[in-house]
Amino acid sequence: MAAIPSHNNLLTINHKNSITGSSSLNTNFSEINFPAKFRVATRALSRTDESSLSAVISRLERERRERQGLLIEEAEGAGELWMTAEDIRRRDKKTEEERRLRDTWRKIQGEDDWAGLMDPMDPILRSELIRYGEMAQACYDAFDFDPASKYCGTSRFTRLEFFDSLGMIDSGYEVARYLYATSNINLPNFFSKSRWSKVWSKNANWMGYVAVSDDETSRNRLGRRDIAIAWRGTVTKLEWIADLKDYLKPVTENKIRCPDPAVKVESGFLDLYTDKDTTCKFARFSAREQILTEVKRLVEEHGDDDDSDLSITVTGHSLGGALAILSAYDIAEMRLNRSKKGKVIPVTVLTYGGPRVGNVRFRERMEELGVKVMRVVNVHDVVPKSPGLFLNESRPHALMKIAEGLPWCYSHVGEELALDHQNSPFLKPSVDVSTAHNLEAMLHLLDGYVSFLFYFSLFIYSCS
Repeated sequence: MAAIPSHNNLLTINHKNSITGSSSLNTNFSEINFPAKFRVATRALSRTDESSLSAVISRLERERRERQGLLIEEAEGAGELWMTAEDIRRRDKKTEEERRLRDTWRKIQGEDDWAGLMDPMDPILRSELIRYGEMAQACYDAFDFDPASKYCGTSRFTRLEFFDSLGMIDSGYEVARYLYATSNINLPNFFSKSRWSKVWSKNANWMGYVAVSDDETSRNRLGRRDIAIAWRGTVTKLEWIADLKDYLKPVTENKIRCPDPAVKVESGFLDLYTDKDTTCKFARFSAREQILTEVKRLVEEHGDDDDSDLSITVTGHSLGGALAILSAYDIAEMRLNRSKKGKVIPVTVLTYGGPRVGNVRFRERMEELGVKVMRVVNVHDVVPKSPGLFLNESRPHALMKIAEGLPWCYSHVGEELALDHQNSPFLKPSVDVSTAHNLEAMLHLLDGYVSFLFYFSLFIYSCS
């Protein structure tokens, strides 16, 4: 049996992982009978005169990682970052996409109505559609739906910590303002209210936010400063469709400036956007007044920057998609997308599973103002088919001209990107209507979308 060394020869490890001991620090470690699994580390200590156990551990970890991946030296010498070959490919792909986005962001924002970018899907456009979709999804993730909570109907996170609280640390945006709307209008299946008698607000609901890209993101990733507006919709519940009055109303009736009284939108959307409650702290100003005020402020602050351009991007899912289209129209109609020097700022709308909003004249006015709209839809979703189930843009033009004065004659705006979750190899087929309307499911479809021809070929192959 090996003799136990005296306590003078015992080694201890301090809080810095350094080997310490008493008077005999010059012990010959090679003479100690370590178990076999520790002999590699022992020989390392005896070969080199390293006095730190952490240095040995680091070198052994280095040798292990050299067998598994590649060592990348950080440019500033701040340390070493270990990446596998797959990590490097992803990094390089992201870098290339960011470079392309900086060079082509106007096309990605719809300058040419996305000609040649949708089929097959341009990878940069796909990435941007997913990114803005995640900004709309953040409205759901942050919203307090719990009726047992005193804060039901508002955001669970503060404005300044919004993206960090959701784990979106690399979003590159800062929330400039939260948006609220009065819940007194007739959309009971959309608004959430607490059961408590004392709540944060009895007459308001949190509706979304206005954010602006920071300096680094604007310069290195986007190629411009971006004002992003995200509207909350409904996750999967479709009952709110039944609440719609389903008749069109001139926007001028709700004091939205427009030179053409024939421009009309669905009355429920218009009321939600323009109504206010002067007795409520959060809804004292309408959602319209809140958003126009903040956009005006941000355009005045960044519109004439010499080192970057500016864009306005509005996004939303479901009912939020309708508000995104309506607010983008309003921004352009009010000429808030013009800097002090007269520079025109592009306004783009990206919606997901959104309904029809207005009539044919509303669509034409959007086109006249230069607002670009892309609508991502699931072909099995009922929401994009409403309202205007019978009289809509799919009917003959002559019929629509005859019926355009009717209060239930609707037309979609912009370009449509149609997805089909039942023909996708990335999602399980489902007949559940709520699945077809789910935003996260749409983003998964987008992530794997190639082109209509690709999925049509898959369908033909599966039938053969």
